[in-house]
Amino acid sequence: MVGNLRARALALAGVSGAVLALGVSDAKAGAFGLREQSTVAAGMADAGAASGSGGVSSLFWNPATVTMSPGWVTEQNLTFVNLSGKITPTAGTTPAFAGLGGSGDIGQGAVLPSGATSYQLNERLWIGIQTGAPFGLVTKPRDVWAGEVYGRSSRIFSLAFNPVVGFKVNDWLSVAAGPNIEYFRLTLRQAVPLTPLLPPGALPSSFLKGDSWGVGFTAGALITPWAGTAFGVGYRSSVHHDIEGSIGVPLLSLAPLGGQVRANLNTPEKLSVGLTQAVAPNLRLNLGFEWDNWTRLGTIGVVSVARGVPVNVLPLNYKDGFTYSIGGEYDWSQNLTLRAGVSYEVSPIDFSNRSVRLPDNDRVNLAVGASYRWSEKLTLNFAYSHLFLDKSRILAGIGRDYDSRNAIGQSIAFAGVADGSADIVSVGFRYVFGDPAPVAAPAPLIRKY
Repeated sequence: MVGNLRARALALAGVSGAVLALGVSDAKAGAFGLREQSTVAAGMADAGAASGSGGVSSLFWNPATVTMSPGWVTEQNLTFVNLSGKITPTAGTTPAFAGLGGSGDIGQGAVLPSGATSYQLNERLWIGIQTGAPFGLVTKPRDVWAGEVYGRSSRIFSLAFNPVVGFKVNDWLSVAAGPNIEYFRLTLRQAVPLTPLLPPGALPSSFLKGDSWGVGFTAGALITPWAGTAFGVGYRSSVHHDIEGSIGVPLLSLAPLGGQVRANLNTPEKLSVGLTQAVAPNLRLNLGFEWDNWTRLGTIGVVSVARGVPVNVLPLNYKDGFTYSIGGEYDWSQNLTLRAGVSYEVSPIDFSNRSVRLPDNDRVNLAVGASYRWSEKLTLNFAYSHLFLDKSRILAGIGRDYDSRNAIGQSIAFAGVADGSADIVSVGFRYVFGDPAPVAAPAPLIRKY
C-alpha cells in the first residue's frame, strides 16, 4: 500500500511538472505577475477561481479547493499570449535621442504551461500539486530607439512547485496548506551613454542578470454552507529571493561597476477571494477579488560581491494591485459547458513608477470559454480573452528615479506614450484516473465535467 501511494505521488508530481520544459513567460497580470494558471478559470476572467471555478487548477488561488475533486484528477493547460505594444517618444525627450524614433513592437509571444493534480487519500484527506509560472516578463524594443538608455530588453522567468495537503474538517469546511518552491531569474539590458566618442544609436549595452531559489507557502479555506454555494479564501505568501548574478559593462573604465553581484527581492503576497453560486441546476455565477502586495518590492539595491558596496539600483516602487471579476458558466448539455467573464485590474504601476521596461497600466479583460466532456474520464477545455490596456505616459530622467547620464554628467530625458493590448488563447484537458473515491458529503456544486 505504501509503495502504491509513493508511485501515485511521483506520478502526480510528474504529470504536473512535465510541461514546464516549455516555460517561456510574458507578463499578463499587474506588473510582472502571471495569472494564466487555469484554462477553465480563464474562460471567466478568473472569476471565482478561489472558490473552485477553475477546477483542479484553482489550487493556484486557493489550495483548499483540492477537496472539491474526488479520486485522482489532473488538469494540464497551455496558454499562448500574443502581446502587442509600442512606446512613442514625445516632447521632452533629449533631442539627440528623440530622432532615434519609437520602440517598435515591444511585445513577445509566449507559451505558458501550468498544471494541477489532486489525489484523494480517504474521505477527509487529499494531496495535490500545482505547477506553473507565477511571474514573468518579456519586453524587447528595437536596440536603437529613443529610450535605449533605459531599456533594450527585459526578461523575467519563474517556475513554482506547490504541493499541498487538504483536509475536509466537516461537511461545510475544508482547509489546506503547503510549501511554495519558486525559481526566479532576470536579465536586463540597456544602452550605456558614458562615452563622448559614440553618438546615440551607436552605444554599447550593459546587462544585469541573476537567479535564485526561494520558498514560501500557500494556505486557504473553502466554505460550502449548502449545496450550490462555495466561498473560498486563498493566500500565497511572499517568497524571499537572494539573487546572485553579474553585471556586464562594455567599457574598461566601468569595470568597478561590473562583476559578481547580489540583490534581495521579495515577491508580492497574494490574497484571493471567490464566490460561486448556482442560480439554476445548469447555471453558476462567479465573483472574484485579488489583492497583490507589490509594495513589497520597493527599491532593490544591487551590491558588488567582491567589494560589498552598492553598484546599481532598481527603483521599482510599485503600489498594491487589485483585481475585480465576474463570470458565469452554463451547461448547454450534459457534455458541453459555456463560459464568459470580465475583470478590471488596478495596476500597481502608474505615472509615478512607470518605466520603458514595463509600461503597464490598468486593464479590462473580456473572456469566453468552453469545456467538452469527451468521455467519462476526459474533458477538453478552451478559453480566449482580450486585454484592453489604457494608454500610459512615461517620463524618465530629469529628477526621476529612473535616470541616466551622458559622459559629461548631463541627464538624458525620455518622455513617451505607451499603447498596447493582448490576445490570450488557452487550451487544456482534465483527466480522471480510476474510479472516484467516496466523499464525506455531496459535491458543493453541480458540475457536468
